[in-house]
Formats: sequence, structure tokens, C-alpha cells
Amino acid sequence: MKMYVGNLSFETNENDLQDLFEQHGAVNEVHLMMDRFTGKSRGFAFVTMNDGAQASAAMSALNGRELNGRTLTVNEARPREERPRPYGGGGKRSFAGKRW
Repeated sequence: MKMYVGNLSFETNENDLQDLFEQHGAVNEVHLMMDRFTGKSRGFAFVTMNDGAQASAAMSALNGRELNGRTLTVNEARPREERPRPYGGGGKRSFAGKRW
């Protein structure tokens, strides 16, 4: 089960989350979302646990818990929504018959 973890302190790292969630079971993956331009945390992450019962226990125990001075939001991650691409999608363009 993939979980969304929000309202993270900018000081929180993937190891902090790994340690926190491993108290409730085996963690497969922790992915802290980073800003591609600044390299700093965006304040949320995704944690994946294979065992649904352990993931549910982690969500119940950690939602509303404080970590590094911030109250965590932990819930089941929703599927990623498709967002429209700016400028029409970036596909190949045909320039046949164009004069430059």
C-alpha cells in the first residue's frame, strides 16, 4: 500500500521516515519529493509498505503525530491525476512545406 505523508518539516529526510514507519512493519520504499530547481524538500513524501495491515496500523498511529515540530498527515495515496501539458503536449511537429 502506498501512503501519502504530508506537512513534513524541510529538515525531515528519507531515513527519518524509514525509521518512523518501520516501527509498524517492513517498508519497501520511501520517496521524499524534492523541488527540481532548488533541491529542497517539497514537504511531502510517499511511503510504500507491502502488508496492508501494517500500512493501516502505520496510518492510524502516525496521522496527527508530531515529527520535527510538524504535525504529520498520513493517508492512503491516490492515483496520480493526468495534468494537461503546457503548450500542447510537446509532440513532434511537421514543418513540411514551411519556408524559413
